[in-house]
Amino acid sequence: MAKPENQDDQEYKARASALRLLARREHSRLELSLKLRQRKIESAIIETVLDEYEAEGWLDDDRFADVYARQRMDIGYGPLRILGELQQRGVHRTPECLDEMTEEDWCRSAVLLREKRFGLDDLQNDWDEKVRQARFLNRRGFSGSQVERALEARAPEQ
Repeated sequence: MAKPENQDDQEYKARASALRLLARREHSRLELSLKLRQRKIESAIIETVLDEYEAEGWLDDDRFADVYARQRMDIGYGPLRILGELQQRGVHRTPECLDEMTEEDWCRSAVLLREKRFGLDDLQNDWDEKVRQARFLNRRGFSGSQVERALEARAPEQ
């Protein structure tokens, strides 16, 4: 016969699981809460543990947002996609690293991504290819003006 879990077992399980998850990577409070709920831990215990971990500095949505945004920027995602993904993870503040980026920086990032993926060929006469590349950049989270600037970019003449 299995012994019934008491309050201490649940709390220990919540603390151990949360700490294990945080040791692997940063998590937002919402992500961690959802993962602990999947482990059948009571909501009251989850909230208590997460409050304590925030007070200790082990769980920090601002730090998570900054790390997450930098990782996504490094692999070529634009501001709209990054902000949307952060909101899905329960973070409704713009990380400082995104605020530091100018429109010009984002356009440069879109041009670099286009160059890496497609090259910087002239698209004036190839409407289908222009649309294909624009859709790709839009899915990556770049704004319409950033996509336009990226599509206008040409390889330097040699």
